[in-house]
Order: sequence, then C-alpha cells, then structure tokens
Amino acid sequence: QVQLVESGGGLVQAGGSLRLSCAASGRTFSSNAMGWFRQAPGKEREFVAAIDRSGGSTYYGNSVKGRFTISRDNAKNTLYLQMNSLKPEDTAVYYCAARRANMGPGFGASSYDYWGQGTQVTVSS
Repeated sequence: QVQLVESGGGLVQAGGSLRLSCAASGRTFSSNAMGWFRQAPGKEREFVAAIDRSGGSTYYGNSVKGRFTISRDNAKNTLYLQMNSLKPEDTAVYYCAARRANMGPGFGASSYDYWGQGTQVTVSS
C-alpha cells in the first residue's frame, strides 16, 4: 500500500511559479512510476506529467510542456512538480498518483493505483 500526501498549492498571480511536493509512505517508492494529474471544476481529470521509477524519463501533457517539470527524489520518497509561467487555466486541484510496483509510466488516470487527496492551485489573472 502506498499513501501519498501533496503540499505546496496556493494562490499565485499569472506568470508566477509554484512547486508542488508529494510525500510517499513506504519503502518501495523507487519501485513506483509516478504521475501528476489535475481536475478543474466541471472538467475531467487531466494528465499533467509522469516520471519513470528512476527519474530518467519524463512525460508531459501538451498544455504544460515547456512550463512544468516533474522530478523525484527516491532517497526522500518525494515527487515534485515545478510549475512556471502559470496561467489562469492552470487553476485546478492537483493530484499525485502512483502506479503499482515495477510498472512503467502511465498517461491515463485509470492506470494509476494510488492517489493523494489533492492540493488546490489557483492562478489569478
């Protein structure tokens, strides 16, 4: 079982930056491919970014490519999402997610087995 706790959300002006963190429980964090998703009111959950178990390969949704960076520190059991050049349309609840052990990164929400509770990001214009 993997438990995930996000932090770092908040209110920021357009053009600003935020860094989200996701702390994972357990001793198997390095065995889990990880991802970030977001969900705005009235919209479906959207893929933001994914990273493989070692951190050597990363993947991004088209709407955030070039602005967001996903990374992980396996020694600290922590996943990160650095968000730069934020836009009002980035406003959403952001979730971190983990795949079951020894799987590659996934791009759909249904491919993830463990989810955090989410952290709100609000970008004002």
